[in-house]
Amino acid sequence: MENSVPGAAGTARPAGRTTVVLRRFLRGRSAPAGAAVLLLLFLLAFAGPLVSPWDYSHIDYTALRSGPGAAHWWGTNRIGQDVFAQTVRGLQKSLLIGLLVALFSTVLASLVGACAGYFGGWPDRLLMFFVDLLLVFPSFLIIAIISPRLRNGGWVAFVGLLAVFGWMITARVVRSMTLSLKEREFVKAAVYMGVGPLRIIWRHVLPNIASFLIIDATIAVGGAVMSETALSYFGFGVQAPDVSLGTLIASTTGAAVTYPWMFFFPAALLIVFVLAVNLVGDGLRDALDPTSRRAARRAPRRASAPTAEGGRR
Repeated sequence: MENSVPGAAGTARPAGRTTVVLRRFLRGRSAPAGAAVLLLLFLLAFAGPLVSPWDYSHIDYTALRSGPGAAHWWGTNRIGQDVFAQTVRGLQKSLLIGLLVALFSTVLASLVGACAGYFGGWPDRLLMFFVDLLLVFPSFLIIAIISPRLRNGGWVAFVGLLAVFGWMITARVVRSMTLSLKEREFVKAAVYMGVGPLRIIWRHVLPNIASFLIIDATIAVGGAVMSETALSYFGFGVQAPDVSLGTLIASTTGAAVTYPWMFFFPAALLIVFVLAVNLVGDGLRDALDPTSRRAARRAPRRASAPTAEGGRR
């Protein structure tokens, strides 16, 4: 029995990185709550239309600006459309836009930044010049000018516009991280072994900055939803008859005091979603890089801790 215990302990495999990160994430205070809220919002957005007795475009002429009740759970708007059906449809559209914009912008930023940092020379100068050029352009004004001309493309064209102007800062960070990684021994060993540069970027550079990309993409979802809401509020985003959280908030702002249910539900879902995304982003940062929270905790302790001589009498 005594000899079997060390043998059993010796055969146990250490926990993988994914398991360790998941445990750190779940040990957090606010991150699991944020993840649970995000899950509930996604269920509401995609399962809500299935349980609602009303379609978002259906008009009930017998219930104009009706308050929440049994027939209309969240009331109706000024023309008799069901607020619940409209809100879950708008939430669904905003979530899709946010996810796609974050995905496209993160992929573009990682490829451009990694290639610029690894190759250096004229490719680096050319790519960074293009990045700086896009940073100078007023993105909000350009999207406002171009989006009305792309109405035939629907909301997919709007996603492309948001993604084009949402990746430059991330690309610069990826470039600086790649400049540091390409001097590491494992990258130099791959070069000496004759591995191609694109394969090195794919197999060695990008996996080592995946933690940053995951955190950045998570936070970018909330930023993309806020951008979509702002543009749709001014009429440059999702176009009628489709709806998003931005168009719903814009159309019901004037009724926020007299008919609060028309404005409250889309505005509340937008606030809850952005807060939940920020909580998840902070939790992923602490789980993937625990030293960041430790450093933040140690700094005030070191500043306030008394010296050995000061503590003695």
